[in-house]
Amino acid sequence: MSFLEYRDTIQEGDTAIVFLGHDSMFPVKVQRGGQTQTKYGVIRHSSDLIGKKYGSKVTCSKGGWVYILHPTPELWTVNLPHRTQILYSTDISLITMMLELKPGSIVCESGTGSGSLSHAIIRTIAPTGHLYTVEFHQQRAEKAIEEFKEHKVDDLVTVKNQDVCENGFGITEIADAVFLDIPSPWEAVRHAKSALKLEGGRICSFSPCIEQVQRTCLALEEHGFTEINTLEILLRVYNVRTISLQIPDLGKAGEDKSGTEFDRGNQSNQDASCANLQQGTVQFKSGIPPREMVGHTGYLTFATKSPI
Repeated sequence: MSFLEYRDTIQEGDTAIVFLGHDSMFPVKVQRGGQTQTKYGVIRHSSDLIGKKYGSKVTCSKGGWVYILHPTPELWTVNLPHRTQILYSTDISLITMMLELKPGSIVCESGTGSGSLSHAIIRTIAPTGHLYTVEFHQQRAEKAIEEFKEHKVDDLVTVKNQDVCENGFGITEIADAVFLDIPSPWEAVRHAKSALKLEGGRICSFSPCIEQVQRTCLALEEHGFTEINTLEILLRVYNVRTISLQIPDLGKAGEDKSGTEFDRGNQSNQDASCANLQQGTVQFKSGIPPREMVGHTGYLTFATKSPI
């Protein structure tokens, strides 16, 4: 099982997503003889999962049912074990676009954290690209290595346990893009510049505070980066519903003073249509935003390394 290639059937060792409905889901490691407890009862891996197709509807021991989904970076983002604060798909989508990532891209990332963005980057740059990700915390780095192996993407990623502000990314002049999600990104800008290819490349820094953004922008200018801009994404979801309204009585469309037989006949048809409409209702779709919405997550600062 790989996060990069879809497989029809569930096999032992897979990471599957158990979907209970109403945005309730969780990951499970499929093991022969294993069991998973849900609010609808027990799922027995040997009989209920192994050999079944992804997307199957599985009946639990209490009679309730769940769906078993194939993992994707998006599903993993909302189900992964949190070792740190993570980036979600709203920010991730803009990052992959603005960094101009594509199959074959070489990307540097710091820090790895819980691996939410890492999985999305790997999926985008596969099958010939590579991700160099740096994590300062040793246990988090080791856990990330373990997860990448389980998800069969370890050949596309190199995890290093070091301080990026002091030691950099360990590569020079080959990266197409650099992403920074660290407390003091301005201290790593010089290493990002040295990791980016000579022909130029893109950098992105994620920071929750505007003071961090200001210092990062000054460092980017000092090191010759151009096209510096900062964005903030606010996700606003609209609830679409059907509304029925009484058709208002607008009266006659107007009277024609010409007095011809044709005009009088045409006016009579219009009057009859208006009379029929006045007795009915009309239905239409309306989008209404919720009263509350997800607010600020962080600022995304992008810049371009000028080619030499």
